[in-house]
Amino acid sequence: MFMHLLILVIIILLIGGGARLARAGRGLGEGVREFKKGIRGEGDIDITDSVKRIEDEGENGKKS
Repeated sequence: MFMHLLILVIIILLIGGGARLARAGRGLGEGVREFKKGIRGEGDIDITDSVKRIEDEGENGKKS
């Protein structure tokens, strides 16, 4: 099983090149980090001001 994986990696390196493979790995790593942040709730957007403004406009009868 390990030999098959090694052969596959070598073929990918020959076809795609090391730089392209490194970029793909970096992009995959960034995606995983962003996904983990989203799961933990880090970097959530604070929308309380927007919600309050919309509620105030609704009470005052304004339409956007």
